[in-house]
Amino acid sequence: MSDDKPQGLARGLTHYGDAGFALFLRRSFARSMGYSTALLAEPTIGIASAASDLNNCHRHFPELIDAVKRGVLAAGGLPLAFPTISLGEVFLHPTSLMYRNLMAMDVEEMCRAQPLDAVVLVGGCDKTVPAQLMGAASAGVPAIGLVAGPMLTARHDGERLGACTDCRRFWAKFRSDEIDRTTLDRVETKLATTAGTCAVMGTASTMACVAEALGMLLPGTAAIPAVHADRLRAAEATGRAAVALARSRLTIDRIVTPAAVENALKVLLAIGGSTNAIIHLTAIAGRLGIPVSLKHLNELSDATPVLVDLKPTGAHYMEDFFAAGGMSAVLHELKPLLDLDCLTVTGERLAERLAAPPEGVDRAIIRTLAAPFTPAGGLVALFGSLAPNGAILKRSAADARLFERTGRAVVFSSPSDLAARIDDPALDVEPDDFLIMQNAGPKSGYGMPEAGYLPIPARLARAGVKDMVRISDARMSGTAYGTVVLHVSPEAAIGGPLALVQTGDRIRLSVRERSLDLEVDTAVLARRKAQWRASPLPPRGYQRLYAERVLQAEEGCDFDFLRSATR
Repeated sequence: MSDDKPQGLARGLTHYGDAGFALFLRRSFARSMGYSTALLAEPTIGIASAASDLNNCHRHFPELIDAVKRGVLAAGGLPLAFPTISLGEVFLHPTSLMYRNLMAMDVEEMCRAQPLDAVVLVGGCDKTVPAQLMGAASAGVPAIGLVAGPMLTARHDGERLGACTDCRRFWAKFRSDEIDRTTLDRVETKLATTAGTCAVMGTASTMACVAEALGMLLPGTAAIPAVHADRLRAAEATGRAAVALARSRLTIDRIVTPAAVENALKVLLAIGGSTNAIIHLTAIAGRLGIPVSLKHLNELSDATPVLVDLKPTGAHYMEDFFAAGGMSAVLHELKPLLDLDCLTVTGERLAERLAAPPEGVDRAIIRTLAAPFTPAGGLVALFGSLAPNGAILKRSAADARLFERTGRAVVFSSPSDLAARIDDPALDVEPDDFLIMQNAGPKSGYGMPEAGYLPIPARLARAGVKDMVRISDARMSGTAYGTVVLHVSPEAAIGGPLALVQTGDRIRLSVRERSLDLEVDTAVLARRKAQWRASPLPPRGYQRLYAERVLQAEEGCDFDFLRSATR
């Protein structure tokens, strides 16, 4: 145990020029909240809450935080909840990723500025979990995560529905005239019917699983449904664990090590997780000076099978994953591939956690390492003349028949241009063409939206086309599917090769060779580059800061001044 004992309210005194007076004043004001002398002497456990009326995923947080407080009090700590920015995925313009770094700064500064011996990070919706881990890692405070948990599914005409893969599926049906507006309106009322994050292995659930793989959640808590009583019991246990962290002073840098990050990458590949997780895990690791290489990702992907059958790549939902054994079952199957010496937030090693095999694993949902759903991981990085610094394809959600081909580019200059022209009956596009969208990356002003899942042009959709090769510097929702190449870097907004593509150019995609190439003569590209002009920066505020200092996708889209030196 560290000699750095919890200091409670004496930690980080306000500067008044007199430390004794500062503590006297702080305790006086704390008493106005009705705390006893005995409780004010206990370790202070902050509870960073991302609750908001503009975040439906988190609407159960008041009850969840009450349960955390029970655990803290039972273990002899003083629970002090405080708000941070909340990132409700579908309620933010232009995109929640743009504000992830702002939330991370909020969490970091509040963890550092307030007298906290440890902090419980209560989040869930897509960008909140990475923002919290990024901020707490930079602050250096002992921290433990508690996620919202996934929502439950509902029913429509005898069929299970869950946000948001089924949102996209029914919207595609509507666009192709397979269902009418009345049916769509009925479906709308049944896609998201409980508290919690998306019901599939989207970004939120992927990041919950990644956080558990990193050792930052209590074992077995990533997949508990939001409305399950076990979620409240997990919250209480998390409060107890936070008090133990305050006493041991176990900080994130001892848990999230290079070996833990590699474990998390293997888990990401094995669960068929969201492409967004590459950006988020890279950003979290970058706060601790740990590099994440896309070329190494390919090596891991080739050696890590997909063990989980969940939407959007499979047939099941997160509630099924929880009932099937959840992360404990996945980690146990991956045990031969993992570094078992990694610490978890409980203070035990991964080997201790996995000493006994889980019981009652449903092999229809979680396969064994010897009999996986597919022998290689769900994600692959591509490199070439169109993406010198890399691009990402979720091959487990794509049509393998499109993996090796050359196509004619049909170019949209921005998300706005896409929206204006994609359904134009006169659009010159055929099923074998490659849809290209430019200027949707980190510095584009669009905030790198989840717009990489370009819709099939209406004329083709009505003709029965279900998938096409789509390429952009944007992201894709973890709930989406299709042959979609994302995160092309360098992005178009800074003059990367993607900015130079014109309709009619030929592009070659080879998943087998991990390549993405623009087949245009270099002299032609040089002339185009000479004519290219960057768009003006936003005039003020956070969006100006973001445009000036955000890094590219392969560096996690963090701010350059927040990353740590490589360790």
